[in-house]
Amino acid sequence: MQIPLLPDLTHPALTARLQHLIDQKTKPLGSLGKLESLALRLGQILGTEAPQLQAPQMLVCAGDHGLAARGVSAFPSDVTWQMVENFLAGGAAVSVLARQHGLALTVVDCGVAKGIAPRETTPGQPRLLLRKVAAGTQDASQGPAMTMAQCETAIQNGIDVVRSLPGNALLLGEMGIGNTSVASLLLARLCGLPIAECTGAGTGLDAAGIARKCAVLQQALDANASATKPLAALAALGGFEVATLVGAVLQAAAARRVIVVDGFITSAAVLVASRLQPWVLQRCVFAHRSGERAHGLMLEQMQAEPLLDLGLRLGEGSGAALAWPLLQSACAILREMASFEAAGVSGQSAA
Repeated sequence: MQIPLLPDLTHPALTARLQHLIDQKTKPLGSLGKLESLALRLGQILGTEAPQLQAPQMLVCAGDHGLAARGVSAFPSDVTWQMVENFLAGGAAVSVLARQHGLALTVVDCGVAKGIAPRETTPGQPRLLLRKVAAGTQDASQGPAMTMAQCETAIQNGIDVVRSLPGNALLLGEMGIGNTSVASLLLARLCGLPIAECTGAGTGLDAAGIARKCAVLQQALDANASATKPLAALAALGGFEVATLVGAVLQAAAARRVIVVDGFITSAAVLVASRLQPWVLQRCVFAHRSGERAHGLMLEQMQAEPLLDLGLRLGEGSGAALAWPLLQSACAILREMASFEAAGVSGQSAA
């Protein structure tokens, strides 16, 4: 496995030109708020004063977790494969939103416990890729969830999948019963935070369920106490879908694609990727702040400013899809909105 090396995108001259263009649009300075900073970010990522988003790809990675048998989720593991089928049938939230916004949807079986049957791809319909490393990870509360070889295979799968996808924008999604536990574990381990601060309701646990979940997750941290470096922590605590997303993020960043990050679990993949290659974060747009309690903490650790705060905690890539029109609007404003000079409109007076 070869982790792509990322250059620093900092380009003061381009940034100055972009900011000048934004400031000279027919509006009071800063009056479009976060849309202006989003336009600036997109221009910086794509390296142009007239950014255009082309062939956007929604990538949903799915996998099961041995930890789920410990009761860390309100739903059984069978929901993972059932939801994969729902994605492909077009009935899930991310399927609907991808269809609405013209996002090509690719679903990857990274390690779903049940075998997912291959199928023909119909143009314009969701596509299935079978990249199963194993039928779910091991129980991290008893030892490593993955071997390092399995983890590296999953990362390479993510790299290869993104290489095969067109476009200059990648939206991240996931599915896996138990994977909020993985995100909590990675946040706690990589950021040195108490597991209680990193653990929430996930799919809907009550207070007693959250307490049980915390106890199991502490067992997982204790069982893998020596796994402190990013790749070691990912292998010991992570999931096949998260590792695949790490590879996807690294490759998208290397190809200078816009990376639209969904919620808690996809943010955990970005957290790991950024510990391997810090300049990853320059290529990311964080779609929303999740209703999962620890997502705010994770965003703070990455100094990320999310676009939306709607109390979402579904995952799948749903928040990324909902934020997508904002990225399109930011690009359109930068490319098409008139300047004061071009429109013959008087600018702000010195007084």
